[in-house]
Amino acid sequence: MEQKLSPIKRTIIGVQFMFVAFGATVLVPLLVGLEPSIALLAAGVGTLLFHLITGAKVPIYLGSSFAFIAPILKATELYGMEGMFCGLIAVAFVYVLMSMLVRLLGTGFIKKLFPPIVIGPVIMLIGLSLAGTGVDMAKTNWILALVSLSSAVIASIWGRGIIKLVPIVIGVTVGYVMSLIFFRDTMSFEKVAQASWFALPALNKISFSWEAIIFMIPVAIAPIIEHIGDMYAIGAIAEKDFIKDPGLHKTMLGDGIACFAAALLGGAPVTTYSEVTGAVSLTKMTDPKAMIIAAVSAISISFIGKIGELIKTIPPSVLGGIMLLLFGSIASVGISNMVKAKVDMSSTRNLVIASIILSIGIGGAIINIGTFSLSGIGLASLVGVILNIIIPEEKAQKR
Repeated sequence: MEQKLSPIKRTIIGVQFMFVAFGATVLVPLLVGLEPSIALLAAGVGTLLFHLITGAKVPIYLGSSFAFIAPILKATELYGMEGMFCGLIAVAFVYVLMSMLVRLLGTGFIKKLFPPIVIGPVIMLIGLSLAGTGVDMAKTNWILALVSLSSAVIASIWGRGIIKLVPIVIGVTVGYVMSLIFFRDTMSFEKVAQASWFALPALNKISFSWEAIIFMIPVAIAPIIEHIGDMYAIGAIAEKDFIKDPGLHKTMLGDGIACFAAALLGGAPVTTYSEVTGAVSLTKMTDPKAMIIAAVSAISISFIGKIGELIKTIPPSVLGGIMLLLFGSIASVGISNMVKAKVDMSSTRNLVIASIILSIGIGGAIINIGTFSLSGIGLASLVGVILNIIIPEEKAQKR
């Protein structure tokens, strides 16, 4: 049930929700070479658009998605930053297309097309494909990395209240303070001093690229399924059926339009944020107005130039320490997804699908057709969907 709070208390809680997602929202752009200020702006604008489309009925905040880190890095390498953003726009249209199909066909077809045996291994790939990046960053200063990692672990396991929901913020903060105390000589604050207090975020350019579009489209599979799970979860907490009202087609459309806006601005794709769902469960604050306040807070911070430059001074080893936990956790979510769905891994069919998805994704398989290429999570996801369609369960169980 919604709590009736004064405007001041609602504002405080709204800003708190923004900070729940703050760590991950700025971590994603730092890892892929984008501006943290743009990520905050994109998260705020995306959240406002989501609430506009859904009639401000769902208590949710949108933040940068980890599912896109590896694809963004690879697409940028292959097609450049401008081409990569074109691919992200295509991802937004996948959301819109799925929204239309849900409205016409219901949710059943999505579950048939993307069952746990496909989604589980794909989610595992999101984390495992980035594990090497985390180790490389952590080893630049193992002391800071381990301090950050330990702090995040302690916060997530033994933390109470809101502390348990912001392990990334806690880990980065402790690691950053340690770097200021013991490794200040390795840090530079020159750009922070030069930055103005008020600054318009620098937007990125976009160039059309068919190759980038085809490369990025399959990546939308995992976030779309996660979105559906979040809608069920937040509905259970709020004691409302958001699948019916405002409707899954509208919430999915809201996610898609938010991703489109983020790409146009030059930020990482934003999606309904699971950590915020946890915060809603803890605080029992199910008033969508609090999320709108969180969005406005993020937009406001994005225009403070010194904060954007200060975020960039976080040592790579501190981020690396957090990544050791974060990317492993993402892989564990994939396993948990399969366990909760009671996927039978003694089934030859399921074993084949999971094995091929993981081998293709981790092994770095790539398909080249002229100037077009498909690899990584996108290729693995597409193969998984195809295998799930062409390998009947009945035939796989025959002896």
